[in-house]
Amino acid sequence: MSANSFDARSTLRVGDESYEIFKLDKVEGSARLPYSLKVLLENLLRTEDGANITADHIRAIGGWDSQAQPSQEIQFTPARVIMQDFTGVPCVVDLATMREAVKELGGDPAKINPLAPAELVIDHSVIADKFGTKDAFGQNVELEYGRNKERYQFLRWGQTAFDEFKVVPPGTGIVHQVNIEHLARTVMVRNGQAYPDTLVGTDSHTTMVNGLGVLGWGVGGIEAEAAMLGQPVSMLIPRVVGFKLTGELKPGTTATDLVLTITEMLRKHGVVGKFVEFYGEGVAATSLANRATIGNMSPEFGSTAAIFPIDDETLNYLRLTGRDAQQVALVEAYAKEQGLWLDPKAEPDFSEKLELDLSTVVPSIAGPKRPQDRIVLANAAQQFAQDVRNYVSDDEEAGKESFPASDAPASSNGVPTKPTTVTAPDGSTYEIDHGAVTVAAITSCTNTSNPYVMVAAALVAKKAVEKGLTRKPWVKTTLAPGSKVVTDYFDKAGLTPYLDKVGFNLVGYGCTTCIGNSGPLPEEVSKAVNDNDLAVTSVLSGNRNFEGRINPDVKMNYLASPPLVVAYAIAGSMKVDITKDALGTDQDGKPVFLADIWPSEAEVNDVVANAIGEDMFNKSYQDVFAGDAQWQALPIPTGNTFEWDSESTYVRKPPYFEGMTMETTPVEDITGARVLAKLGDSVTTDHISPAGAIKADTPAGKYLTEHGIERRDFNSYGSRRGNHEVMIRGTFANIRLRNQIAPGTEGGYTRDFTQADGPVSFIYDASQNYQAAGTPLAILAGKEYGSGSSRDWAAKGTALLGVKAVIAESYERIHRSNLIGMGVLPLQFPEGQNAETLGLTGEETFSFTGVTELNNGTTPRTVKVTTDTGVEFDGVVRIDTPGEADYYRNGGILQYVLRSLIRK
Repeated sequence: MSANSFDARSTLRVGDESYEIFKLDKVEGSARLPYSLKVLLENLLRTEDGANITADHIRAIGGWDSQAQPSQEIQFTPARVIMQDFTGVPCVVDLATMREAVKELGGDPAKINPLAPAELVIDHSVIADKFGTKDAFGQNVELEYGRNKERYQFLRWGQTAFDEFKVVPPGTGIVHQVNIEHLARTVMVRNGQAYPDTLVGTDSHTTMVNGLGVLGWGVGGIEAEAAMLGQPVSMLIPRVVGFKLTGELKPGTTATDLVLTITEMLRKHGVVGKFVEFYGEGVAATSLANRATIGNMSPEFGSTAAIFPIDDETLNYLRLTGRDAQQVALVEAYAKEQGLWLDPKAEPDFSEKLELDLSTVVPSIAGPKRPQDRIVLANAAQQFAQDVRNYVSDDEEAGKESFPASDAPASSNGVPTKPTTVTAPDGSTYEIDHGAVTVAAITSCTNTSNPYVMVAAALVAKKAVEKGLTRKPWVKTTLAPGSKVVTDYFDKAGLTPYLDKVGFNLVGYGCTTCIGNSGPLPEEVSKAVNDNDLAVTSVLSGNRNFEGRINPDVKMNYLASPPLVVAYAIAGSMKVDITKDALGTDQDGKPVFLADIWPSEAEVNDVVANAIGEDMFNKSYQDVFAGDAQWQALPIPTGNTFEWDSESTYVRKPPYFEGMTMETTPVEDITGARVLAKLGDSVTTDHISPAGAIKADTPAGKYLTEHGIERRDFNSYGSRRGNHEVMIRGTFANIRLRNQIAPGTEGGYTRDFTQADGPVSFIYDASQNYQAAGTPLAILAGKEYGSGSSRDWAAKGTALLGVKAVIAESYERIHRSNLIGMGVLPLQFPEGQNAETLGLTGEETFSFTGVTELNNGTTPRTVKVTTDTGVEFDGVVRIDTPGEADYYRNGGILQYVLRSLIRK
């Protein structure tokens, strides 16, 4: 029950139903607030308890100073939690382990139970092993179940053991697309109350639901577990960046072009830790599908959330996707009653403002390794010619044509080249070179949820087939929609056969290529690439194109709209300027250009209008949690504690609570620390904890081999996140990681200073030696450390390797929070300084003093960092809230929650 200090409790009647609500207009200053802060204000009004959430906290939002730097901590209680299986499995593993820990400490295991709805969608496990055939989907699902049986059994057990926990089985869709199409409420109804639907999710792209007016963002799995167990999310009232949209997109441009433009703008502006909110006349002209695409990319531009207010477009989408009439009526009535309805002419109080005229957006791609590196499509071939030099040896001959003129236009002079002949299984031959597109994937919720770009891709395929074009033989082409609705409307529109003929056969309903599950390249292509060290490329309609993420054979990765993915599969090379060069020749030998196969806006809109209906969504989601016969036949253990299998290589009991007592151990200064890794800028959570393939000659590969696992059954790091033994060995094991302590190496290597002269060693092996010697460890890093996915294993693995502190120039929000959640101290170099300016090589021994001030209940602003070489500086302590300080004092967030629950 709310303390209701502002007399905000009221009743809203919609049709025959009445709901308790908390009126925002009872708080002075609420009318001028941005939409997102109004949602936070309602959250505090409803959960005010006089202790953690007080009237002063509510007044702080009402009196929000848009120009002030964030300083006021609040406790946000999300309405629900959403998970995907890569991050969800370790969440459930931790909950199962906490039940045992509670029992050992004399508490009631049943207290470990989700107190808010928690939904998990299995979408990250399907790998595109098979492609280009009609039975690719069925074969990939069979392989998926074979590889992941242990994990799926565990999740089915969780579905029965925990209340308020539901699982969407494999082969259904991508979590964020399932969320906007079915799970999202927009306005939540629970225990007679109506309130804004809010959430946190264990995937950074949880923000896709912001397009529906739902405030939510990605958190690490450890934060999500705490939220499931009733712990509020500690946060500072953020700055809110207003992003004004005007005008309309020009024909020929897509939602992908728009979002890549917005990503570039906001990354340059700087929005890490801030909310972004879209407003203005252009919002009303932006379809819900496009809003969701923009919201999805929030992690790529770095903001916590990227939200759109509720309006008629929101209601239309809710109706289209099968939400019942009472729910739609409630959303409209509630939004209008609470001042959450979009007024296109309104200009709320924002901290900062940007503006984009939609008519200025031009066709674009992004790459070769970051989503914010936008390239105007017309400049793509020229930009590739420059960028490829960073991926090839200096002595390569340049200027030679890469492909026969019949297949592709001549490359421009000066482009590195290494023509390589490949013999296909049928005996035919072809030539590939640097820039060959070896993966073309329509993948990821970012775009597959958007029917306009998906239909455009299918129409490009149709027109290409009619001109006699198809993909080049070296291109691995895959179609992985975010829900079954997509294939339903392709079928209804008669477009599926054309996609199949170009090679874009259905491979699965899941993230596939975007998460690193592109599957292997054809053997002959892979061999040619590796034997000749070719800088080949991927083109995907995803949101992530980080180094080493898409495929281990592919060095350069480009984000593009689905229709451009099809076009690049036909062109076959990034050297082709697809805006003016021929993609190929038709049946009469005439050149075919992109303009010849690009559909008009009217063609796309006509298919969308006639092929997509409410009935499709009702059919796809009518029994979404039941699963197919294969899912239902999985044998599962019973009981409220899990029966751990000591032989399992997928699901093992983690060591987080071993030796834990009810009393906390005082925080200590860190002395005699060695550096495990010295890293540069933009080190992502993919670099720290890769999700893709496991190499046989790495510590993780050796562990699996020693446990009787054949190499073909290694699966991926992402699928083995329920096994801490694999994940520790995989930490800092990304094949593209460059540890400056071990120059000349690439991958999970460091130097081990427990031995004479510090020989090069695997990071895991060195960590074991350091821990055996009782030596604490540290990480040195540059700007944007931990950007990318909300990957809790990037922090868990760091902690389990024995790292006690990280010193970086700047952090991405989620990873910094996760480090604290695992008891690792995040420090920042003084403004304007870094490892280079301070002369740090990574070979020093470090001490960190002043940390013990945390034992007094306060958080020091800085701690003294000293080295045995005489370097000394004040490290800025990035424990930003009192709540985070509590987590650190307890040794981590899970320990804090466990102690709190037992004491209740």
